[in-house]
Amino acid sequence: MESSGKIEALRRNVESVILGKSRAVRSALVALLGGGHVLLEDVPGVGKTVLTRAIAKSIDCTFNRIQLTPDLLPSDILGVSVYDQTSGQFHFKRGPIFAHIVLVDEINRTTPRTQSALLEAMNEAQVSADGQSYPLGPPFMVLATQNPYEFEGTYFLPENQLDRFMLRIRVGYPDKQTERDILHLQPARTRLNELRPVMSIEDLLTLQRQVLGVRMDEAIVDYILSIAEATRRSEELTIGLSPRGSLALAQAARAAAVLDGRDYVVPDDVKELAPLVCAHRLLTKALAQDGSAAEAIFDQVLETIPAPR
Repeated sequence: MESSGKIEALRRNVESVILGKSRAVRSALVALLGGGHVLLEDVPGVGKTVLTRAIAKSIDCTFNRIQLTPDLLPSDILGVSVYDQTSGQFHFKRGPIFAHIVLVDEINRTTPRTQSALLEAMNEAQVSADGQSYPLGPPFMVLATQNPYEFEGTYFLPENQLDRFMLRIRVGYPDKQTERDILHLQPARTRLNELRPVMSIEDLLTLQRQVLGVRMDEAIVDYILSIAEATRRSEELTIGLSPRGSLALAQAARAAAVLDGRDYVVPDDVKELAPLVCAHRLLTKALAQDGSAAEAIFDQVLETIPAPR
């Protein structure tokens, strides 16, 4: 099966479980092909965990789920060195972060110390312990779920942590007809258990390499740079888009092109993904932790930047 056929099979597999949320599925697959991480932020019960499990079950890969709690320690995620009395040496026992796809459930319910344990893993695809580095993947992808900040018992994610996520996705409530279908079919209980892999690890790595070769016209590069510069000049923002954010936007646009069967980026790829890639990286002056305020400001900024033809 050619790459476009495998991508379509992957999309159908996931959408058979996540009903009526094709945009959320598409965004998650953009991050998967782009080699990035995803922050799924929404209220409980809208399918964040199910989306992650559906992606993992559709690929013939290793998968771990980490349930974050206030008493969780960094070693509970990364691993710990254990003394072997027989050999008289310490051996590193790998933690649940060692998997191709990792679901970090309720990332903002654990302490900042434990949250920071994920930084090296997400940025460098490796874990350091006792002076040694242990590689993760490839591929390696973190999908973290997060409840809204106003929920009880949550901690803010620091800016450097948010900057490691390629996309922030909100699943949202289903419409009435879709929710009716969910009540009748209960896909999270039936179809999810029946999902079979439609893509191998090598298939996924091939697609990720294909993304790197997607052509991007210089006018689109200028478009991305103009967006970044506009956020940095905005009087309503304390922190604008970082160079890591610009790179993430370019990579996401390339991945969207591959997802659509193209070997070149079009302006709509950038415009479609810019809010998902950029808004969570911005910090407002008036409401420093209000994500919706940053989104509104970014939408206004984006409208002032003409897209290339």
